[in-house]
Amino acid sequence: MAAPAKKSPFVVTLDINLIIVALTVLGLLSRLWNLCHPPAVVFDEVYYGQFISLYMKRIFFLDDSGPPLGHMLLALGGYLGGFDGNFMWNRIGAEYSSNVPVWSLRLLPALSGGFSVPLAYQIVVELGYSAWAGVAAALLILFENALVTQSRLILLESFLIFFILLAILSYLKFHNYQQTSPFCTRWWLWLVLTGVSCSCAVGVKYIGLFSYLLVLVLAGAHSWQLLGDRKLSNVLVLCHVGARGLALLLLPALLYLGMFYIHLSVLTRSGPHDHIMSSAFQSSLEGGLSRITQGQPLEVAFGSQITLRNTLGKPVPCWLHSHKNTYPIMYEGGRGSSHQQQVTCYPYKDVNNWWIVKDPTRQDMVVSSPPRPVRHGDTVQLVHGMTARFLNTHDVAAPFSPYAQEISCYIDYNISMPAQTLWKVEIINRESDRDAWKTILSEVKLVHVNTSAALKLSGSTLPDWGFRQLEIVGDKVAKGSHQSLVWNVEEHRYGKSREQAEREEELHTPAQMDVARNLSFMARFWELQWKMLTMRSDSPEHKYCSSPLDWVTLDTSIAYWLHPRTTAQIQLLGNPVIWYSANAGAAGYTVLFLYYLLRLHRRIHDIPQGTWHALQLTGTLCLGGWAVNYLPFFLMEKTLFLYHYLPALTLQILLLPPVLEHVHQHLIRSDTLQNTFCAVLLVWMSSVVLIFSKLCPLTYGEPALSPQELRGLRWKDTWDILIRK
Repeated sequence: MAAPAKKSPFVVTLDINLIIVALTVLGLLSRLWNLCHPPAVVFDEVYYGQFISLYMKRIFFLDDSGPPLGHMLLALGGYLGGFDGNFMWNRIGAEYSSNVPVWSLRLLPALSGGFSVPLAYQIVVELGYSAWAGVAAALLILFENALVTQSRLILLESFLIFFILLAILSYLKFHNYQQTSPFCTRWWLWLVLTGVSCSCAVGVKYIGLFSYLLVLVLAGAHSWQLLGDRKLSNVLVLCHVGARGLALLLLPALLYLGMFYIHLSVLTRSGPHDHIMSSAFQSSLEGGLSRITQGQPLEVAFGSQITLRNTLGKPVPCWLHSHKNTYPIMYEGGRGSSHQQQVTCYPYKDVNNWWIVKDPTRQDMVVSSPPRPVRHGDTVQLVHGMTARFLNTHDVAAPFSPYAQEISCYIDYNISMPAQTLWKVEIINRESDRDAWKTILSEVKLVHVNTSAALKLSGSTLPDWGFRQLEIVGDKVAKGSHQSLVWNVEEHRYGKSREQAEREEELHTPAQMDVARNLSFMARFWELQWKMLTMRSDSPEHKYCSSPLDWVTLDTSIAYWLHPRTTAQIQLLGNPVIWYSANAGAAGYTVLFLYYLLRLHRRIHDIPQGTWHALQLTGTLCLGGWAVNYLPFFLMEKTLFLYHYLPALTLQILLLPPVLEHVHQHLIRSDTLQNTFCAVLLVWMSSVVLIFSKLCPLTYGEPALSPQELRGLRWKDTWDILIRK
């Protein structure tokens, strides 16, 4: 009798999909090949490179293009390459110096683009289609010239596309495990990875939010189906819903907060964008305002010397200001003024920004011992530090805002216009009605006692007589707390001088008192989030900008880089065969879907139920993904470029192979027609590869082409290229 075979206690079984391995290698080769070329700044690398340098130097910046994850990933490449941040990113085409690790900086975007190729394959397979359809989808992503170009540079779109595809694949994996083994380890793994990927997509660019919402809607629809399953107990249904809530809502929110926590923990130094933020935010950074405000008294008291910053920050951040010049006797249009001393909002720090908080019941303008803090509801007078005149308003129309009152510093001309200099302090963000007015932290509204007009920044620019400074008015109709009405104390000292000459000298001398002031992370997060969402950069019209209508038909391109001495260049130019085929696939899917929907309404079942469900899911993720990544751009008031369309294009491409496979399997019955259809597809795929190879010199920036060859590569001449071949 033969002895039983011994079993090894340690057995490792590897299940390797060679198709995925091959596609991954091809994807990485296409993106990593000669990655350092060109060794010069290419298009928006001039923009994102500046942020990388600021990360390396830990200097705070604000970018309205989106959350910080994409910028941090680019900076990670610089960190891994030993970049010190010392490079002037001031010109497209500038040659990189030896200290700039070009390969390392471009590595992570290239890896993201390369890994997107096998992700496309797996998504199509997980949707229920054949491996051939998956390979076709991956090859279309592999040979799409615009996707290759964009992923080989220091840009963000390849990150966004990668995380969107990973989120879709993860949800499909999770959904398929839901059918067979819910709550298993892999079920949890893919569910959690879905939430992580969605959060990362939003963290790269805000447009990723729409893909996240698409996944949430799909998860909600599938959860609704679970609620109708009577085989599941109430506890089990609750567990299903709770797991989805934790992984798809709570986890992404925490990760999103974590991105900003890392961002703000790294960028701790004062930088070029400080002035956009509030005084409290600025004072939390090293250097800059924090050097000025360090040790300031916390509570504003009667006798305090202060500067008042308007919290609106538009059109530019500015401070309440006055100078010895008066308003003209007559404004343009014939309206008369008070001819009092001008009060404006000045966008620069200046000694004329200082004001003294005076108690109306006392003559002195020094802080008593102990100090008497100003509280919510108190009445004060504001005395301009350098001219000793009181902030005043009368029932006189403002220069450029006739609906509002003129704000001035009172000059006694010995006429029937008595001073009206009493102002009530209203603390907007108070916790109680007896809160003290705090330096930097308190947001206050100053209301004129006699006329109930609130001190307001109108935003209008005064003419030459007002030195092009911003207009300040008294708004009688303002009832809320719009930011133009809200002010905060930025610089603060306790006044000690009783004589005007001594006071003027004191205003030029910084005061130092040890008072610590810290802004919480959540307060900085919400302020930064609000600034990013509301900040609008006045960028001029760009010669390569385009409208969303131009993208679908590939009626536009972008010259990314031009060699200074040869005709070598990089153009963001899509593969026209793929773009127009993707459009045809989307149109074909729409026709098929409507056709089957009408037939089902008449209770005619042309295809199996499983095929219909797969077709629905495919359309939801691919055609729906195209829509949510494309249509929002029609509502955006910003400069748009062709690369904004690439995430939508990627999902539209994924729709094409499933549509072709469905036509082949369910609509073509004859073997002869099926063979003909396959031959046509082979020719079509060959044309995709041919056009890709023809456009490679513009995709990779080498070799240089002659002017005649360049003219032949215009997309409208693509069919001529095919004919010549």
